[in-house]
Order: sequence, then C-alpha cells, then structure tokens
Amino acid sequence: MSNDIHIKKGLDIKLKGEAEKIVEQAVVSNYFTIRPEDFHGVIPKLVVKEGATVKAGDTLYFDKSNEDIKFASPVSGKVLEIVRGPKRRIDAIRIEADKTQSYQDYGTFNLDAATEDSVKTHLLASGCWPFVKQRPYDVVANPNKSPKAIFISGYASAPLAADLDFTLQGKEAELQAAVTALAKLTEGKVHVSVGKKSNSPLAGLSGITLHKVSGPHPSGNVGTQINKIDPVNKGEVVWTVNPQDLVIIGELLLTGKFNAERIVALVGSSVEKPRYFKTKIGSEVATMVYDKGISKDANARIISGNVLSGKQVKPDGSLDYYSNVISVIPEGDDYEFFGWNKPVFNKVSTSRAMTFSWLNPKKKYDLNTNTNGEHRAFVITGTYEEVFPLDIYPMQILKACMYQDLDEMEALGMYEVAPEDFALTEFVCVSKQPHQKIIREGLDLMLKEIG
Repeated sequence: MSNDIHIKKGLDIKLKGEAEKIVEQAVVSNYFTIRPEDFHGVIPKLVVKEGATVKAGDTLYFDKSNEDIKFASPVSGKVLEIVRGPKRRIDAIRIEADKTQSYQDYGTFNLDAATEDSVKTHLLASGCWPFVKQRPYDVVANPNKSPKAIFISGYASAPLAADLDFTLQGKEAELQAAVTALAKLTEGKVHVSVGKKSNSPLAGLSGITLHKVSGPHPSGNVGTQINKIDPVNKGEVVWTVNPQDLVIIGELLLTGKFNAERIVALVGSSVEKPRYFKTKIGSEVATMVYDKGISKDANARIISGNVLSGKQVKPDGSLDYYSNVISVIPEGDDYEFFGWNKPVFNKVSTSRAMTFSWLNPKKKYDLNTNTNGEHRAFVITGTYEEVFPLDIYPMQILKACMYQDLDEMEALGMYEVAPEDFALTEFVCVSKQPHQKIIREGLDLMLKEIG
C-alpha cells in the first residue's frame, strides 16, 4: 500500500542531452579531491598530513564543532596536497590513488542485534555519517538529536537528472541493509518516495512507508515531499539521505568496506554521447567529460550536479561529494541584440508573452547559461507561486532573509526549506535575484543565532 503525492505547481524543463541507459567504466582517475565546502557549516580539523598514506575509509578530518563526525577518504593512496585558502582555511585535500585499492576493514555489522547507539557509532566511525543530512538548515545531521522521521527521495525530477530506477538496479541488498539500520535511528517512519510509474528497487524494501510521486519538478525534491507528508515545525528535526548514498552505507554494513563508488550520468547538449559512468566520489571530471564527451576547446560550462542547483567546476575539477550528475551545456557569453523585442521560440518560459514554448510542451531545448538580463530589484509578477509547490510564500521568505528578520523567517516556514527548493523560482525570476544564495545565507544566520 502506498500513498500518492501529486504536485500541480512546478515546471518541467526539458533539455537535450539525456543520458542513454548504458554504463561504462570511467577512465580510472589518478587523483581524487575532497572539498570541505561540500559539507556546509563544517569546520575541518585535519587528521592526516601531506605525504601520509591512507586506505579507502580512513579518516581525513573531523568536524571541529563535533569531533564524532568524521570524513573518510574515498580511495587508498598518498595525501598529495592540502590546499589552503585565506587564513589557512582548508579548501581541498588531494589524494594520489594507488593502482590497487586497499580498504579499511570496519567489519560486518549485525543488524539483528543493532541498537540506535551501535548504528550511530558505526556510521560515525566509518565516515558514512556525512551522507545523513538534516532539516532544518540543510546541513550534516547532528547525531545528538533524534529525528521525528527520515526521508529518502528515489524520484529525480530535475532537468537531465540521473534515472535512479536505472542506477540502483541490482543494489537491493545494500538498500535494504541501509534502510533497516536507519530505521533504528528514529521513533518515526522512514518515508521513501518513488515515481508513480517507476520500477524502483526502493519500492520493494521492507520497513518503509512508500509514497508514489507525480507532477512537474520539483516533485522529486525531498523538501517538496517533506512539506506534503510531514512538515518540519519549530523544535523538530527530520533527516534525509540520497538513494546513491544508501548504497554506500549498505555496502559498509554488509562488507565492512567504505566503497565510495558512484554511477554518474554525463548529460547535456554539449556532450557528444550522453551516458552513465561508474566512478568514485572526488574523481577528476576530465576522466568522464573528455572521454568521447566534449572537445577540449568547446565553449561549454561543466556543472557538478544538475543545471538548476549544481555548481560550476573547472575542466581539471572534481566530482563533488553528493552529486551523481555531470551536466555540460553551452556557455552563454553571447549577447542577443534586441532580444527583448522579438518573439522567442527556443527558450522555456512560464509566460505566454512573446514566448511560445507552451505551443509544444514536449519539445526539448538546447539552453545555455545566459541569464538574459541583469540583476535588479524584485518585481512582483506572481511567477514564483506558479512553480513553487510548498505551502510557503516564496517572495516574502526571500525578503525576510535579505533583511535578516529571524522572527519573520521562522514564522514563514524557514525550518523546512533548503536552497534547492528555490532553484525554480530563481530560474523564472525576471529580477535575476540569486534565490538559492539568499536562502543559504538566511539558513546560516538562523543556525548561528538559534542553533
């Protein structure tokens, strides 16, 4: 028995360059990079030094504010460089990988005899805890708090998102082990959402409350599902885990190995042959992007993540910790003369004024990174509400964040949102305001002042 969730408000952005459902082994990366910036709010305290040798699963650093939260190396090898920024801030840890990988053995875990404390201790010690995130604040979960529920979204609705039904095939044992362990960490339910017409391995798991989701993006966002199933109120905490991270957690519990393997979709109109690659967290994006992907002189932007909420990486950059998509789209550095004063047929829009994308709803577009406008004050148009399905006033909460009114932010529902929930409002914003950045700064302020 499942519970159906149908989302009416939103926008599906259909782009060219969807990945073909074939998986290839990526060129083995020689170097892997872990960036503390992927874990928002974490102040890293190093455990290793340059020149040290590590096994896959060994601790690289821990969180200075909570020493129990450790961050593991995705591979075995030599710590080549500690990259530092202003005030000796740790920006990255680069590891030269061994040709033959060796793993730290954390031992198989007895799920039948497990308790809440033993599961927490095991996940913290092995470096798997950072895969567990929390609302409010959208940060690595605080292990000292107990969540009222745990949410897992197995439905990806973002543009050119990796098909989770495909990437999770054959991983049922790992998924079940992870879900069984996570269920011991909450007195509430483990909510798992899948597409209404999907054939997801997640749907057959035991010990879950299953929800079938339909509707336009952001129906697949875990924040949308939390809002519709069990909203977060003041004083409450819920935890979230990405499905691809469940596989890593499950394998650790079953085998004792921290195997940071990822099935990554290489997508986008600039990619010659969009497809899936088997690689690892922190690998060089060049091992996938330039292997029959794009030419090195192409004028394209590489994004670790989806085009709405991912972050730009350089050609010599690395896959970030949570992403299972690399998007490559044309760089929008051109200027369209009098572009505002003529009918538009090749752009997506929620408005019917001067744009005609509504005439062909199944058409796929080749969009670039051009914002087609400049930053200006908010203009009240009502378009945010058309694509924002949460029971929250988007314009008001954005303004409250900008003038830092904590009471108003709290009253408007700030506890249950994350930056990705505002990716679509940012996309349709005629004022070109950086909505996700505004929300992130608002959450940081609340975390600092309220905690």
